[in-house]
Amino acid sequence: MQMVAIETTPALVEKVYEKLAKNISAYQQMVKRPLTLSEKILVGHLDGQVHEPERGKSYVFLNPDRVALQDVTGQMTILQFMQADLKRVKLPTTVHCDHLIQAKVDSATDTRFALVQNNEVYQFLESACRKYGIGFWKPGAGIIHQVVLENYAFPGGLMIGTDSHTPNAGGLGMVAIGVGGLDAAEVMAGMPWELLYPKRIGVYLMGELNGWAAPKDIILYVASKLTVSGGTNAIIEYFGPGARSISCTGKATITNMGAEIGATCSIFAYDERMDAYLRATGRPELAELANRHKDLLTEDPEIESEPARFFDQLIEIDLSKLEPHIVGPHTPDLARPVSKMADDVGKNHYLDNISVALIGSCTNSSYEDMSRAADIAEQAKKHGIKTKVPLQVTPGSEMIRATIERDGQMQTLKEIGANVLANACGPCIGQWSRPELKKGEPNTIVTSYNRNFPGRNDGRRETMNFIGSPELVIALALSGRLSFNPLKDELTASDGTRFKLQPPKPAPEVPKRGFAEARDVYVPPSENPDAIEVVIDPASDRLQKLAPFAKWDGKDLEKLPVLAKTKGKTTTDHISPAGAWLSLRGHLDRISDNLLLGGVNAFRDGQVGAGKNQLTGQVEPYPQIARTYKSKSLRWVIIGDSNYGEGSSREHAAMTPRYLGCAAVIARSFARIHETNLKKQGVLALTFENPADYDRIREDDRISITGLADMQQGKPVKCVVTHADGKSEEILLKHSYNTAQIGWFKAGSALNLMRAQ
Repeated sequence: MQMVAIETTPALVEKVYEKLAKNISAYQQMVKRPLTLSEKILVGHLDGQVHEPERGKSYVFLNPDRVALQDVTGQMTILQFMQADLKRVKLPTTVHCDHLIQAKVDSATDTRFALVQNNEVYQFLESACRKYGIGFWKPGAGIIHQVVLENYAFPGGLMIGTDSHTPNAGGLGMVAIGVGGLDAAEVMAGMPWELLYPKRIGVYLMGELNGWAAPKDIILYVASKLTVSGGTNAIIEYFGPGARSISCTGKATITNMGAEIGATCSIFAYDERMDAYLRATGRPELAELANRHKDLLTEDPEIESEPARFFDQLIEIDLSKLEPHIVGPHTPDLARPVSKMADDVGKNHYLDNISVALIGSCTNSSYEDMSRAADIAEQAKKHGIKTKVPLQVTPGSEMIRATIERDGQMQTLKEIGANVLANACGPCIGQWSRPELKKGEPNTIVTSYNRNFPGRNDGRRETMNFIGSPELVIALALSGRLSFNPLKDELTASDGTRFKLQPPKPAPEVPKRGFAEARDVYVPPSENPDAIEVVIDPASDRLQKLAPFAKWDGKDLEKLPVLAKTKGKTTTDHISPAGAWLSLRGHLDRISDNLLLGGVNAFRDGQVGAGKNQLTGQVEPYPQIARTYKSKSLRWVIIGDSNYGEGSSREHAAMTPRYLGCAAVIARSFARIHETNLKKQGVLALTFENPADYDRIREDDRISITGLADMQQGKPVKCVVTHADGKSEEILLKHSYNTAQIGWFKAGSALNLMRAQ
């Protein structure tokens, strides 16, 4: 059987451009108007006949060009793919081992420990990759999004990935979208991918960044305008003369953090900055192809001249006036210019003393980023000072690490006190050991990461994470204070004199000597896959083969207890926490013990992770209650607040409730990926027709959802809320299911349908 090429070859890209050209031409004749870039790419990847979808309402089927998996979500994705009983994946797919290396000591020590600690997971992933035709990137090779940008992303392509920051590849002109693992498994099995056709938000950039302002500040500013849910079911397109002044990796920083505002993805049009990056990363043939097909990879000229006509929302930013920003704590949309930070520290009683500063991650670890950070470090070194607080550096990939080691940036950072962590996610996702802190001890950290929900970085809800650009984080580390403003405040040199840091000098976007070669980081698929056995120990407590969920029994849901009513921000980190739980992502039963441990109980004055067991009357952890209900064959519901399930794409936040007996989640509103994940796993995802009905739900209520046999697209379902006093009231619940998705529910899960097909 012919093997699927894993690499993004010129032949693959040429084929994509041929389809783009054909579909775009047919579509333009149909709609008779100019097209934005995202329209071109989505229309170019339609499965079947070209048609005009309705933004925010129509579902479309698309044919992605490749799939990217990381080692945590990838475990469940591959376990689900194996249920399809296919010999090979049907399109290019890679696995990247970046999530399971915990930051404790330093790069070498932590990587060695991870190889031992996670050996059975790595063996499973590598054996499955070799058998099913998947490229395998070893632990230490780098963070998935950086490695994809360096090796696989290409302008005009469509990629899905089982990580919410997959849109990082939008910096190279690709529509790259984070999805749940079952979405990925279906596409790997050759099925088209379904998407709610997104709305469009335009961000028009003029001027050029200067001084301390960095690409990071653009997305932090946009987040402050759109909030954590403002981009939901929308693609954000950056365009204008200012867009062309930003490096390819700077663009990737911006598109990466579109996940923080709920966007389906974010994208920049192809330009000379992308050309330079493709050539620097050894892909000159792809640059030549893109240059020949530039009309397919850029928006039509009228978009820039009359943008208000083509977007549902438009934001304009003059980059020359943009100040460096800091966001946080606890949410990525709480932003202010650095000049206002000191006021906020005083007004909100934030802890001014910084405990740790961290730079790098998938968001800000490019050669340009590290060069700008090193410039600030060089200034400090000349004045004889080091950081006042621990400084941790996470290179995004082995290629970046080797290059900045060769070119001196790493040494400069080390000389002011930096410790280098593994080429992995580490503290960005909760894989961070901090024994120096007492339990419950509040503290402030500053990072160049992308996400800062409570407990996100170190599992401690008391840690306040403030996010800024790498160079700003270095400046704050040198002062040791959150209130420090490098634009005007001074530092004390080793000789007692006072000095002010200068803005970082313009840094090269790519190294003049080229990137250093990353060695021994990749394992290709086997040339004899039939001889490979997938390694799963039946007695493993980390990996577990999946059993199908039961299909719907055809009955309405009658008088189900409310397991939890969550209040405020309920992210997937709250529903299925990361940190130490990451090691159990391949074992559905064991990881289900983390269900809603971060959820804030709306009934009990902010109690976290526990609620009332309706059978015993006792307050118990949510997973314990759910297991009790399951043992009694009693299904249950979750009540959620606004934007329920924002954040990471982890499908475990849908699988663990389903496994423990959740029949429905009823919320004021959902984050896009989580809503789809719930649907795919056979959990009813419903929203209050009147959001105020959220307040009607009491702790001892029983919930009935009726008329499910007649459930139809666009038609609300009825819900009867029965209170403990015997009184009841009827409310209506909306849903976004189409006919095919209703089929998922009735089959018990989308996986059950895939298996049947």
